[in-house]
Amino acid sequence: MVAQSVAGILGNHVRLSVEGIDRMYLNVYVPRLQREKDVAWFFRGHRQQPFASSALMAPMSRRFVAALERYARTHEIEVVQFRPGERKDEVMAERLQRFEWAEGVVFIGKAQEKAPAFRTIKRRDGQGRSWPWIVRSTAMVNQYYVYAIDRDFGPFFLKFSSYFPYNAKLCLNGHEYAKRQLAKEGIAFEALDNGILTCADPARLQAICDGLSAAKIDALLRKWLRRLPHPFTAADRRAGYRYDISILQAEFSLTQVLDRPDHGRLFFEQVIRENLDLGRPDQVQLIFGRRIIRTTPGRFRTRILTKSVTPSLHVDYKHTRIKQYHKEGRALRTETTINDARDFKIGKRLVNLPALRRIGFAANRRLLNLERLSHDCMLAEASFQAIERPVQRDGQRASGLRFADPKVHHLWHALLLFRLLVDGFRSADLRQHLADLHGQSADAIGRGAITYQLRRLRLHGMIERLPNSHRYCVTDLGWRTALFFTRTYNRLLRPGLAAIVPRHAADIIPLRRAFDALDRRISDSLAEANLAA
Repeated sequence: MVAQSVAGILGNHVRLSVEGIDRMYLNVYVPRLQREKDVAWFFRGHRQQPFASSALMAPMSRRFVAALERYARTHEIEVVQFRPGERKDEVMAERLQRFEWAEGVVFIGKAQEKAPAFRTIKRRDGQGRSWPWIVRSTAMVNQYYVYAIDRDFGPFFLKFSSYFPYNAKLCLNGHEYAKRQLAKEGIAFEALDNGILTCADPARLQAICDGLSAAKIDALLRKWLRRLPHPFTAADRRAGYRYDISILQAEFSLTQVLDRPDHGRLFFEQVIRENLDLGRPDQVQLIFGRRIIRTTPGRFRTRILTKSVTPSLHVDYKHTRIKQYHKEGRALRTETTINDARDFKIGKRLVNLPALRRIGFAANRRLLNLERLSHDCMLAEASFQAIERPVQRDGQRASGLRFADPKVHHLWHALLLFRLLVDGFRSADLRQHLADLHGQSADAIGRGAITYQLRRLRLHGMIERLPNSHRYCVTDLGWRTALFFTRTYNRLLRPGLAAIVPRHAADIIPLRRAFDALDRRISDSLAEANLAA
């Protein structure tokens, strides 16, 4: 049945597909106050103090805390002391149900947590003279969680450290932003717990998700910094001591709402059967487009976790992970969570959000494409014969890519590796990969041999050269062929031959037992007919 394959479910039973930013956890900091010498200059150069010391920080902290508590009293906002181990989101959810306004602070939470800080030590010279010196450290300080609702973004929180340099954290949800925008425009929708189940205008919903930009997130922060007590004076801010934003964690999700819950269970049954090895280092390269070597730090694995009767798929790469699960029994959620932008050689500042979006959404699509094509890589007879035979195109001729040729088989493995790389591959990449498969060094394979293989693949339509570059990308035909040939050879031909070859130690293989039974039945029939075997 078509619906029982991954391709069939994704092609025929998805009634709404939405791609957008999910949760974002952002670092709010003053760039000019993150190093010891910058802190020293803040007090000595900017504030014209005779020395820089943590003693000058304490009055600033007291004023800031007093302003926060005065703000809470003035606006009749509850201040909640969080208990150890208490889930802060649950406290917010409980109070959010009683909150009656469209915008405002719901409550302010308070908790002691370890945070970066600066302290003063004494340094001495050879003559016994001493002076204060600023050093980086950590300390247990009060953190103030401002849980609020924004008219455009919905629920969010802004967490301030009560100690210099008053770094903060901003946490928001892109799906809540989308819900608010749909409501403002009068577009009917039905919500999931963290997503959209139905929408009267799916195209507009996707446009809203695409429109959640770094500029809008920055505007949200500036808006609430103006409303809330600020740890730095107006003179400090005019001198350039202003908050900036960097990305600590960003979730990029693809939600595909299914027409029936059982299609979600069928999807995972098929995916788990075929793709348990997605977390191997070479497979992680396929999804994230990063090369893994023996010394690469981090975890690379695939895990299948089961909650109730519905499993979820987890793929880890360094500080980044993909999670795929059946959301509320109604939708397939594929989400990539990037915890360190430097895993992909991208800066952490919020201005790099567009580049991270491309990586996050591309990883989701690659995973789904890999799962989809795993069940739909068949080749027609004409296509198979065209690949097997020599080809001539544009005055150039190339030999056929024979099915069981070991060298050709290595090429198929290379195409599987290179297909999902963002910017294609070079001839040097193919050279290194083939050398690894042959157990040789790359120098043992001549450039002419690699040029021959690239031309061979290109003339057969398996790869295309990217314009104005020396890089190649794998075509859809190349990927489908590589999957079909490698899977047929590794899963059918080799184990099948091992099972049926006489005197092979494979008696426990079901196919071998079936052939032996058939052989005995034919021998019995010949004996019954009095025919010599």
